[in-house]
Amino acid sequence: MTADITGRPPTLSAIVITRNEAANIGACLATLAFCDERIVVDSGSEDDTVAIARSHGATVTVHPWQGFGAQKNHALALATGDWVLSIDADERVTPELAQAIRDAIASDRAAGYEMPRLSRFLGREMWHSGWYPDHVLRVFRRGSGRFSDRLVHESVQCDGPVGRLKPPLRHDPVHSIEDSLSRMDRYSTAGAEMLIASGRRVSFASGLTHGFWAFIRTYILQRGFLDGSEGLILAIANAEGTYYRYMKAWAKQRSARHEKL
Repeated sequence: MTADITGRPPTLSAIVITRNEAANIGACLATLAFCDERIVVDSGSEDDTVAIARSHGATVTVHPWQGFGAQKNHALALATGDWVLSIDADERVTPELAQAIRDAIASDRAAGYEMPRLSRFLGREMWHSGWYPDHVLRVFRRGSGRFSDRLVHESVQCDGPVGRLKPPLRHDPVHSIEDSLSRMDRYSTAGAEMLIASGRRVSFASGLTHGFWAFIRTYILQRGFLDGSEGLILAIANAEGTYYRYMKAWAKQRSARHEKL
């Protein structure tokens, strides 16, 4: 789709979901200036996220939180571009990646495009620990993709061939130990809810075994030891998050059984 019948080049909509992202949204939107449309769907921020987003020229809509997948599908429904770029507030599109995206949608060789994501943890770029290349599908033709309805770890389901871009998407999700603990608590709670909703019976021992395996996978198999001290901290955080996900599910299931007695 180098151009439509009118000779118009393909248009690109960027979508971002937010809640209390005042520290990130401005810089995020600044890297999306190459897009034809920028849409922010906020789920009730208590800081200046909405005002900052509007000051950067984004179209902002407030929508109650329904989970990551549902929230992003709502943002997708608001997009009007031929193509859609989905990005999180703590991610940044470099000039090199922006050009690659523009070239890709102009060539129209695929229905969607994934890109490597290079993340930072406590200020360090993580080239191992399962964090790189971490290919994520973020660009797709509108009408050819939608998000899975998962509470966490949602993904784009794309109808058609998927290409791959080379420049990485920059990601800076964890700045401090406090950030890591907060994310671990939120994601383990959502993960526990998903475990319970699946109908899977969780035992007390499953938290221990899955947590231990998460550490081994991150630090040994995915070579987290090559990421220095941050690699060790991340491996421990992954183990704790996995442990608490299963323990929260176990505790809720046990409480539900006791209520039936």
